[in-house]
Amino acid sequence: MSVTPTLISFGVLLGAPLLGALTLGLLGARRWAPGLNVAFSLLTFLAACALTSRIITHGNVVLMAEQFFIDAFNVFLVTLTAFVGLTTSLFSRPYMRIEAERGHVSSPQLRLYHSMYQLFMATMLIALTTNNLGLMWVAMEAATLSTVLLVTLYRTPASLEAGWKYFILCGVGIAQALFGTILLYFAAEKILGAEGVSALLWTHLNVVKSQLEPAVLSLAFVFLLVGYGTKVGLAPLHNWLPDAHAEGPTPISAVLSGLLLNVAMYAVVRCKVLVEGSLQSSLPGRMLMGFGLLSVVLAAFFLWRQRDIKRLFAYSSIEHMGIITFAFGMGGAVANFAALLHMTVHSLTKSAIFFAVGHATQKAGSQLMEDIRGLITLSPTVGWGLMMGSLAILGMPPFGVFASEFLILTTAMKQQPWATPILLLALGVAFAAIFSRVQPMVFGETTVKRLPHPPALIPVFTHLALVLMLGVFIPPYLADWYRAAARLIGGE
Repeated sequence: MSVTPTLISFGVLLGAPLLGALTLGLLGARRWAPGLNVAFSLLTFLAACALTSRIITHGNVVLMAEQFFIDAFNVFLVTLTAFVGLTTSLFSRPYMRIEAERGHVSSPQLRLYHSMYQLFMATMLIALTTNNLGLMWVAMEAATLSTVLLVTLYRTPASLEAGWKYFILCGVGIAQALFGTILLYFAAEKILGAEGVSALLWTHLNVVKSQLEPAVLSLAFVFLLVGYGTKVGLAPLHNWLPDAHAEGPTPISAVLSGLLLNVAMYAVVRCKVLVEGSLQSSLPGRMLMGFGLLSVVLAAFFLWRQRDIKRLFAYSSIEHMGIITFAFGMGGAVANFAALLHMTVHSLTKSAIFFAVGHATQKAGSQLMEDIRGLITLSPTVGWGLMMGSLAILGMPPFGVFASEFLILTTAMKQQPWATPILLLALGVAFAAIFSRVQPMVFGETTVKRLPHPPALIPVFTHLALVLMLGVFIPPYLADWYRAAARLIGGE
């Protein structure tokens, strides 16, 4: 296999958002800057597609002195990240234009927004593709720093408080992950010591995982799970997430829920593969099931207390990341397949919901659900987008969320029957909480005026169409992709 086309695709994949961050840092306040933001995102997505086709055709690849590694697991997340990054940049064009016209953001803030958006995409793609667990930690920390600047973009007291909470909680969490990474290196150095930095390369660790010291890896996984689990939004480490979603610009809420949580989950699963291989026990899986189940139950009941629409769907993200964590904890081919499918459909559905919510809150001039009414009359496309997205995220058939949740529940009935009624109860509570709030927002009466610019609704319905397709029919190549990733996560 010729490495050159793969290397070019990979170089563009990481180079485009980095160049975009630099360029938009200088030109991000110009009238055509949103279009430039879309152009860089499109270039990143095309590079991801090219890289994916190479991996499907030729298999796993290691690049740049083994510092980067692409396999069936991370390549599908790379494509998903680049796609949602592209659609979010399309949504943010009219959204941020309206924010600027209303005086909510100034020219320097627009420049910061566009620049940090591209830097955020770059850090997530580096975290997904790196083979070096130390570099993964650095990329996750850089993603935190760039999103802190985005969450605090409006400079209101509430947004600054949310930014500080996000920075402190995730900073403490990421420090735990650093300590876990150091412990992992400590265990690996005894086996791979002569090779120096390769003691942190995932591919090398995966080969010798059965020889690593189990006691050290057990302790390392506790710190890694707490650290990266904070970024996933697992309870009780979730307090930053609702505030960050509610106070930042809506496009950032979309990428936080749709992408950042997935990247943090990816880091947890990569570490789980190593630790399970060393311990030869189900301890890591039981820990994931415990955190996952706690997150699902807490988030479901917290949904009832929300008055802010973005906080409502932020708690929904905590619930769904709990479901994914629980599925990865169960392990096995079917549960891993279902978890990967759920990561995909949740990312697409939740970002579509935030696109619709962004337009709805701009129309109403408020994020309070009691102030948002009659979307179906005011803008039928926004109203139907929010309603269809809500039904999809609640697991109504034939959407893809139903398919993935059905697989997770049936696997739980077989492997962990004690957990099934808890999951069903939590899902029922969440359904009632969200549907009872969305229904009057869409179908109630309103006196709100139309927006000065037409909303970007192509991303909303593109995402929902993909989720509907995945609920009815998973293309064979995509199903093979999920199976290969599920086998890899299972340690096969």
